[in-house]
Amino acid sequence: MEYRNLTENEILGFKSRILFEDNHLLIVNKLSGEIVQGDKTGDECLAEALKAYIAQRDKKAGKVFLGVTHRLDRPVSGACIFAKTSKALERMNALFRDGEVHKFYWALCQGKPTAENALLENYLNRNEKQNKSYVCKQNSEGAKLARLRYKVLAEGLNYSLLEVELLSGRHHQIRCQLSHIGCPIKGDLKYGASRSNRDGGICLHSRRISFIHPVKKENLEITAPILSAWGKIVCELTQNECREDNP
Repeated sequence: MEYRNLTENEILGFKSRILFEDNHLLIVNKLSGEIVQGDKTGDECLAEALKAYIAQRDKKAGKVFLGVTHRLDRPVSGACIFAKTSKALERMNALFRDGEVHKFYWALCQGKPTAENALLENYLNRNEKQNKSYVCKQNSEGAKLARLRYKVLAEGLNYSLLEVELLSGRHHQIRCQLSHIGCPIKGDLKYGASRSNRDGGICLHSRRISFIHPVKKENLEITAPILSAWGKIVCELTQNECREDNP
């Protein structure tokens, strides 16, 4: 199996974005705009680029195994978990399925929710043609329950920073549910933002994940710094919360 040769800058970039790695898992800080797994666009996906990185770094001949355990939307950034062995992939899939991977996101939103913290429960319906989800009634065809919990971390004149704990895994649910309460994510035109971001991404970041390591059985908690330009706005809102992102 031959992989493309990465440039020195690409190698350094991946090295700087690895949040955790051992013989079983690789956790990377995904950039906005990267696709986790191949799609109809034909663009190189993060999984394949990381295989090339591992092959080149480790001087590995033959095929590199790297299993996708979960996916982040293309415009979303943050911690993304890959499995380096089939056993780890199977066990991580089970952890995700059983709700044993705890996922926390940061969302920079327009406006501010009426409550400082709340549990949001909505039924969502996915429109495949539009690649968009809508809040609907429980008895609507295809309706699925979406649950998340949020709290306001900081607020400014135009934006509020929310920490979102994802309690289910529905299509675009954070984007859809926050828009439904009048707080669309900055840059997310599809769900009601007033304007796009210059980089084409949205201000939603997979900030923190925690779970029991599928092989070592040790507690693992990973925090992903914000690498996108909107991290500057976060720092303006709260210096304490992003001190480790900007040493």
